[in-house]
Amino acid sequence: MRTTVLILSSAILVATSLVGVALCQDSKKPDSAGGAGMPSPQASPHHAHLKMREGVWEGTIKMTPAGMPASESKGIETDTMMAGLWLVNDVKSDMGGMPFLGHGITGFDAKKNKYISTWVDSFSSDFSHGEGTCDGSGKVLTMAWEGPDPSGKMIKWRQTDEMKDNDTRVITFYMPGPGGKESADIVISQKRKK
Repeated sequence: MRTTVLILSSAILVATSLVGVALCQDSKKPDSAGGAGMPSPQASPHHAHLKMREGVWEGTIKMTPAGMPASESKGIETDTMMAGLWLVNDVKSDMGGMPFLGHGITGFDAKKNKYISTWVDSFSSDFSHGEGTCDGSGKVLTMAWEGPDPSGKMIKWRQTDEMKDNDTRVITFYMPGPGGKESADIVISQKRKK
């Protein structure tokens, strides 16, 4: 009797396990509409423009802010694509003898038909945000930014990120000057690390 109960219990346990496995496998089938009825985001040619910037970049940062002495420092930027949709930037450098850390995320907003970006760094407790466009080749990304200056006052500036070739990149920050005239206050020249 005990053996019969043990065999019957084992059979029920195996049958239940098989049904559970079948249900789990069925629930893992890809849904054409994505999870929870939502469409899955797809990478576009705009995201390919960001992907060409993926990699580790070593560079020189030249700063010539109006009314201040020029300075030059070295830095490294690591750019990785997340899910083919977002370019995540991590920057480490030395500015004015102080360590500098920065973190940014850039993607493409199909509703706005613009690239969008955020930025935070170790020199401020505020964040900056920008949006912009890319030329047809994807080599020149131009962003209009808004964020705090070193005193905490909110300002607007323009930035270009130009791929000179597959392994050379120049990022220029055009800051507002007297009378609203902008000047190229920061130029970062980078080479892709092999």
